[in-house]
Amino acid sequence: MNLIKVKILSVSFLLVTFNFAQAEDSPYRAPRGPDGIHPDLNGIWQALNEANYDLEFHMAKAAMALRDGPHGSVPAKAVLALGAVGSVPPGIGVVEGGEIPYKPEATKKRDENRRNWLDNDPEIKCYLPGVPRATYMPHPFQIFQSESEFFIAYQYAGAVRDIYSVDPGPAPIDSWMGQSVASWEGETLVLNVTGLNPETWFDRSGNHHGDKLQVTERYTPMGPNHLHYEATITDPDTFTKPWKISMPLYRRMETNAQLLDFKCVEFVEELMYGKWRRNPLD
Repeated sequence: MNLIKVKILSVSFLLVTFNFAQAEDSPYRAPRGPDGIHPDLNGIWQALNEANYDLEFHMAKAAMALRDGPHGSVPAKAVLALGAVGSVPPGIGVVEGGEIPYKPEATKKRDENRRNWLDNDPEIKCYLPGVPRATYMPHPFQIFQSESEFFIAYQYAGAVRDIYSVDPGPAPIDSWMGQSVASWEGETLVLNVTGLNPETWFDRSGNHHGDKLQVTERYTPMGPNHLHYEATITDPDTFTKPWKISMPLYRRMETNAQLLDFKCVEFVEELMYGKWRRNPLD
């Protein structure tokens, strides 16, 4: 009798394992969007990683801005009072292959950016973050999808992207968020982004690009509350070859999830223009 029970349990376990493996191998099919054909990507999404500090693998450190101390690096004077709040958490990185393939001169510029982070990072001045950085900043963003159009709104600085469904040709002028054109590859939304302002950075570590940057983004539903995001970066003046980042994006699940105002321009007015007061503050 015990032998029969063991055999039944063994068969049951094998069936469960087989069904689970089948489920793992079967691609997720998202509910259809407003056009009835393609996946529904509507929702509020957010990355959960340390990519905005540094796209590459990095260890924790005392601050983004450092100076030499008697026994190693210490926080720069301007950020010293922030203590642990101003420190940098470690990150496993999101770059395929682990390293951004800079050309030698571009590496020097990245290192200069790092040394002058407090003065040069456009995030500090509340400039629009550009693509792909807007996706993995520590703020949510919302995808609006209709039968034939897409629009993406970001909480950070009120940034937006009005996405073309038909390619209008080359962007007439470079802009902070660039020009995006949508297409579909099966279940994946593909956005080709050009016309990006060369002043944007990829992260707080000074990773940068030039005026020939092109970004190809891919958004693929992997579950009801999970997108797989990829961005392929091409800039022949800055990098030796195209390179790619990837990460999951998660749906915000609060019952009242919504984008709130974070129009940070007013928060940096004192930083940028305070010295021009008739009586500047100390």
